[in-house]
Amino acid sequence: MKNKLRCLAAVSLFSALCLLLSGCAGLKPETAEDLYSLPSLPAEYRELEASINALIEEGAEYAAPTSGSNIQPVQLVDLDGDGQEEALAFMRKPNEEKPLKIYIFSASNGSYHRSAVIEGSGSAIFSIVYSDFDGDGYTELAVGWKTASEMQALTIYALRGQQPEELLRTTYVKYVLTDLDADGRSELVAFRADTEGMGVAERYVWQDGTMALKSSCKISVTMAELSNLGRVVSGALQDGTPALFVVGVSDSTTAITDILVDRDGELDNIVLSDITGISTEIARFLSLYPTDINGDKTTEAPVPALIAMSEGGQGYYRIEWRGYDSSGASTRVASTYHDVEDGWYLVLPESWLNQVTVRRDSGPEEATVTFSYRDDTGTREFLKISAVTGSSREIKAVRGGRFILSRQAETVYSAELMAEANSVWPLSMTEDELRAAFSLITGEWLAGDN
Repeated sequence: MKNKLRCLAAVSLFSALCLLLSGCAGLKPETAEDLYSLPSLPAEYRELEASINALIEEGAEYAAPTSGSNIQPVQLVDLDGDGQEEALAFMRKPNEEKPLKIYIFSASNGSYHRSAVIEGSGSAIFSIVYSDFDGDGYTELAVGWKTASEMQALTIYALRGQQPEELLRTTYVKYVLTDLDADGRSELVAFRADTEGMGVAERYVWQDGTMALKSSCKISVTMAELSNLGRVVSGALQDGTPALFVVGVSDSTTAITDILVDRDGELDNIVLSDITGISTEIARFLSLYPTDINGDKTTEAPVPALIAMSEGGQGYYRIEWRGYDSSGASTRVASTYHDVEDGWYLVLPESWLNQVTVRRDSGPEEATVTFSYRDDTGTREFLKISAVTGSSREIKAVRGGRFILSRQAETVYSAELMAEANSVWPLSMTEDELRAAFSLITGEWLAGDN
């Protein structure tokens, strides 16, 4: 069993290092036989592998971070700015008082040696983020530890001496690294519940050699609403001011958005009502989050508006995208129809607002959204957009008067402009205009929260 564990550990380490070493740069096969054999690690990485295997012999096991963007069991990062990468191995020794371990190996003279270890308690290493908070060239480590409760424990470490120095310890549900005051240095904004169970955002900055609480402010979303489907989005207001858009989701149906900015050094929630004590930005939740919908480098929040109901009671919505100024006032900057199920959206012309209705019909290998308008003769269909799947999708996508909008690995998106309805409607769209207005919903890659 131990030999099997060592073998698996070696394969895991080899795979992790290959992914981190620019696709195993320098390990190119030179002969046909080399194509059928594993490349050899450089000497310094073989020594690192041996050091980690020694820890496994002592009873350690891999315990890679379970969330965030850094989830490899072995990670290579230049922590001291000298141009050489340190290696961090994430492990667990189950029988020790502090079972979770982050072993740090430093490079010198062509080999790696163990230089430090960070120890923690809990059920898992939840996440790790690397950031130079004070701009001195040394990287600090923000480590999230998974505890028994819904909250995580966050610790920030500096690595300037022989042993890691703890700069901050706090509990949190979510946190982000951001730069709200635009000074070029990262700040930490952590979200948790206060002693009364209310949501609060706390902003920590580098001060006098440590991470200090700079300011805090109330948010209207609860930690339950934030932790489930909620999200924190770093963005900007219409004047370019950096902002955090904090979205909580209640009962899977309602999105509550707080917007946080720096106001004279203090954290300020610009959409928190002085009268109600909660955000003014409450809307139906349709699995959409604040984003830069129109490419103007500012962030807009989605506000659905009902445009049609099916006979079965399903609602169809256009999405009003709102941008915000520093006072929290909003302006509609774009309208879209988002077909989240099929992965596309259409930017709606201003002239279509309150003039157009939609419905969606789906079958085994095709889903079609039909756009219609009403005139003296009744409701007239003028546009259909279809997502076609299956082995015959290329043929089906161009049948009749349909033309292709986009080809993806498993889906072809096509459209049809009904000639008769468009010929008499002054608000009709051309094929080129339709192509310009059509976009795929690009799945934002989210490895998980920090």
